[in-house]
Amino acid sequence: MRPLPLAIAAVVVVLLVFVPWLASDVMMQFAIDALLLAVLAQAWNILGGFTGYVSFGNSVFYGLGTYGAAIAMAQFHLPFWVGILLGIVLAVLCALLIGIPILRLRGPYFAIATLGLAAAMGAIVSNLPIAGSNIGLVLPLIRADTMFYELSLGLLVLCTLTVLWVSKSRFGMGLVAIREDEDAAGTMGINTTVFKIVALVLSALFTAVAGSIHAYWISFIDPASAFDPTLNVRMVIMAVFGGPGTVFGPLVGSFILSAIYEYLASSISTAAALLFGIVIVLAVIFMPRGLANMIGGVRARGPRYFLQNIRENRL
Repeated sequence: MRPLPLAIAAVVVVLLVFVPWLASDVMMQFAIDALLLAVLAQAWNILGGFTGYVSFGNSVFYGLGTYGAAIAMAQFHLPFWVGILLGIVLAVLCALLIGIPILRLRGPYFAIATLGLAAAMGAIVSNLPIAGSNIGLVLPLIRADTMFYELSLGLLVLCTLTVLWVSKSRFGMGLVAIREDEDAAGTMGINTTVFKIVALVLSALFTAVAGSIHAYWISFIDPASAFDPTLNVRMVIMAVFGGPGTVFGPLVGSFILSAIYEYLASSISTAAALLFGIVIVLAVIFMPRGLANMIGGVRARGPRYFLQNIRENRL
């Protein structure tokens, strides 16, 4: 990682720290939501970007994180930090249970296998009395947007530092080797199953914490919102748009798309619903490796970068 991007990232973090003192209540709502979505995209990047396993099941970990916090606080009247720990435990256990069998699948088979996980988990939770069944749970109401903003920003920084470590570690090189050629990686002595499970657990951990923060912030959850499959689509698109397998690409992609989506939702609501579908189509055709790769490609090859991608897609 070059010093310049790190310096820019440090300056951005310092500027973001002062947002609560300058932003309005509406802007704070948007900022918290954008930060949590960036965490989800960055967490997905650990598995989907570096390992190449496109998961549509991360919303399961998000939902377990929300219910961990909700059950601890609403049912047992425990502190918020206990709820975060419970959400992490639930998400990590789920990642271990489903990771061992599902991660033996590859490519589209893995993606298809993860599609139904959120719906299945939502059906299970909706029949559990301790989780409020199908009605949901109401958490203690608190008006502390600044606290939730700082928690979200701190979580995003921690998740990004973890991705930075992954990108420079032997563990990260093993994940990239799996992405490029899993059979060859296994021949070189990499325990591909263990590497993939660890990546899934890390992704689940950060996703669950984001879900816990969101649950306490909005003060109410139900199975439909906690295990919303469209949330997983959004985090995948944000990571792919920014640049999967990079450190800062998912952050840039999530912030840009969050801003565009918020603008369209406030002005032309129907256009906002179509945004992510249009973005993923254009991203796959013109910049299949995201904004991070596009910048380097345009500098090196100019317009030929886009023409090459179009030819590769046989358009």
